[in-house]
Amino acid sequence: MKIERIKVGWLETNCYLIYLEKEVLIVDPGDEKEKIIDKIGSNKVNRIILTHYHQDHVQEAQLIKDFFDSQILAHRKDISYLNFSGIGVDQALKDNDLIDKELRVMHTPGHTEGSICLVGKDFIITGDTLFSDGWGRTDLPGGSSKKMKKSLERIRKEIKPGTISYPGHGESFFL
Repeated sequence: MKIERIKVGWLETNCYLIYLEKEVLIVDPGDEKEKIIDKIGSNKVNRIILTHYHQDHVQEAQLIKDFFDSQILAHRKDISYLNFSGIGVDQALKDNDLIDKELRVMHTPGHTEGSICLVGKDFIITGDTLFSDGWGRTDLPGGSSKKMKKSLERIRKEIKPGTISYPGHGESFFL
């Protein structure tokens, strides 16, 4: 499994391409759809995964879904916000769902009620839950300091030290 980062938009959101055996998963296509589509080339895209509903992570999701005739997956607690934004979610995710045999959903509320991380064998994609120098904001709608603290504690307990973390903004780092 290969992971490629593409910085998109004025907030330099990290969009990730996860190369599986038969397809590429797109995580958080926040902006610059042409840039994302060009990177994918002729690879097959069946699924787009959203770590949370904020615009800088989802803005191009519907356009890319339509381009590739793919599906959008997001945590069930963020779907109403996404639908309001005109993004059609095809599959509601919940904690511990498997996206692929080696990719698991970890529900990490705090930044939004439906924030998720994607946990692989030796990596974690954290969206805006965790950064190299801190954690995501909790003062926006759907945010909660109390829930964020619990989510960060869960990551600390469940993810082994030395795991590479791919955040929603900024550079990757080791836990």
